[in-house]
Amino acid sequence: MRIFGVNIPDNKRIEISLTYLYGVGPAVAKKALAAAKIEVSKKAKDLTADEVLRVQNFLETTYPVEGELRQLIKRNIGRLKDLGTYRGNRHARRLPARGQRTRTNSRTVRGNVRKTAGSGKRKVDLK
Repeated sequence: MRIFGVNIPDNKRIEISLTYLYGVGPAVAKKALAAAKIEVSKKAKDLTADEVLRVQNFLETTYPVEGELRQLIKRNIGRLKDLGTYRGNRHARRLPARGQRTRTNSRTVRGNVRKTAGSGKRKVDLK
């Protein structure tokens, strides 16, 4: 089954399957199922086409999900960069933007750079 171009796992409960969509967490999934009048315990493969359509329409009208949400976040970050804010500059430099320390622990953001010295001894080549 596909919703918004994303493959939804069939053998999981629909409540869990909906969280595979970008921007849909457990709380939003429960709200969508309640609005569409679908049982939470139902498996994704047991849904009818009408039920899938009701869930999709609710999510589409109420919350930005998938591509729309990604575009919205990208626009917000671009606005911060254009304004020249501190957060925008951190995003532009690909550094942590929320106050984390960078002396250590920002490996994933900085590209796993390791500039630590060894023991100080040079390795002697054995002949």
